[in-house]
Amino acid sequence: MDKYVNLIKLSVGTENVEDLADWHRTKRAQTTDGLPRHVTRMWPKREAEILNGGSIYWVIKGLIQCRQRILRLDEVIGQDGIRRCAIVLEPELHRTQSAIKRPFQGWRYLPPGDAPPDLPKGRKTEEVLPPELNRALAEIGVL
Repeated sequence: MDKYVNLIKLSVGTENVEDLADWHRTKRAQTTDGLPRHVTRMWPKREAEILNGGSIYWVIKGLIQCRQRILRLDEVIGQDGIRRCAIVLEPELHRTQSAIKRPFQGWRYLPPGDAPPDLPKGRKTEEVLPPELNRALAEIGVL
C-alpha cells in the first residue's frame, strides 16, 4: 500500500503549463524563501501522507497536465484573520500524460494509482499538441 497521497487542483486562469510557471515566479505566489506556493482555505487532514512524497497535480483547461512535489504546508493568516494553508511546492513542474478531469471546487486527494504518469524526459522538448487534439487523444485513452 502507498504511504503517500497526492492532491489535485484546478489551475484557474492559466492557459498552459508555461502560464502556471510564470505565475509561480511572481512574488505574490511565493513564500518568503522564494518557493512557489498555493494558498487554500482548507487544511488537509491527511497532512502526514501528503508530506511523505505527495505532489499536487494541476488541471489546466480540463486536463491534468503537470505536477509539482509538495514540500511543506505553512500556516497563513489572512488580513481577515482566517487561518489558511499555503501548499509550498518544489519549483520544478513535471509534465504528465494528459488526463481529462471535470471541473470541481477546491482540491481533492489523488491516490498514487490514479495519478497520470510523468512524461519521459525527452517529451518535454517535443512540440506541444494543439489542445483539441490533446483532449481528443486523452478521451480515447491514447495519451
